[in-house]
Amino acid sequence: MRLAFFGTPEFAVPSLRALLEEGFDVAAVVTQPDRPQGRSRSQLVAPPVKRVALEEGLPVLQPERPIGPFLAELKAFDFDLGVVVAYGHVLKPELLAIPRHGMLNVHASLLPRLRGAAPIVWSILNGDETTGVSIMQLEAGLDTGPVLHQIETEVAADETAGELTERLAELGAAALVEVLMLIEAGEARAVPQDHGRATYAPKVSRPQARLDWARDAATLARTVRAFDPEPGAWALFGDQEIKCFGGRASNAGGEPGTVLAAGDTLVVAAGVGSLSLSEVQPAGKRRMPVAEWVRGRGPRTGERFT
Repeated sequence: MRLAFFGTPEFAVPSLRALLEEGFDVAAVVTQPDRPQGRSRSQLVAPPVKRVALEEGLPVLQPERPIGPFLAELKAFDFDLGVVVAYGHVLKPELLAIPRHGMLNVHASLLPRLRGAAPIVWSILNGDETTGVSIMQLEAGLDTGPVLHQIETEVAADETAGELTERLAELGAAALVEVLMLIEAGEARAVPQDHGRATYAPKVSRPQARLDWARDAATLARTVRAFDPEPGAWALFGDQEIKCFGGRASNAGGEPGTVLAAGDTLVVAAGVGSLSLSEVQPAGKRRMPVAEWVRGRGPRTGERFT
């Protein structure tokens, strides 16, 4: 069975590596174009999936959008099944129809819960105690296709989105290999989703990462974890933007946004309780321990965040 692999970020790398390690025939890798990075935006950086593909000598296609003339180029690889892992584009029906046996998607939630672009962030924002990965058949709807396999896992109380992403990437790779082996053995069974139970995880924006000190401490702590490492939950201290990391809810109280303690940790009053932070990143600087910031030009007890 010949495969075409569609993926872009680091999350997709374990799945591609697992396919190659298990001896699956990957005919081509489709990823997004190289993008400029750095302050000058002058250096093009390849997606993580492309770097792995080139190491393994695989053909790489990088359309700006997977439509038009690209479809004819893709058809030439004559593959049986497509595998999609965080590719970053919604695939049109004409592309989904190319492989003889359709296309599978590795989705980082237990469908039909958290359909959409940011299931990992929303699982933490929502305070979910469990999440997982689903292997589903792609169709025209948004993550609506039947599910072939799921693996469930607990969300640790202090787990960040970055940490959970790494774990789910590995679980997704394992689940994908299991499903492909079942398909080859003729034993795979796809189960339709219960659309009435669907919830959604839309793409998040930077304004959503701003800390609202009127909210309770538990909500603020989840926000810090959900946006760690990117884009970073943030607040204003004076006119300076400060990204906040290592958030935990604590019981101390005060006027929301007021600094209650500034030492090895930074304790800021919330609407209910307070938020304790262990790391910060002032604008234009690197991420650092709170104590280092406090020793420099950081806050003092009684000052305020907004």
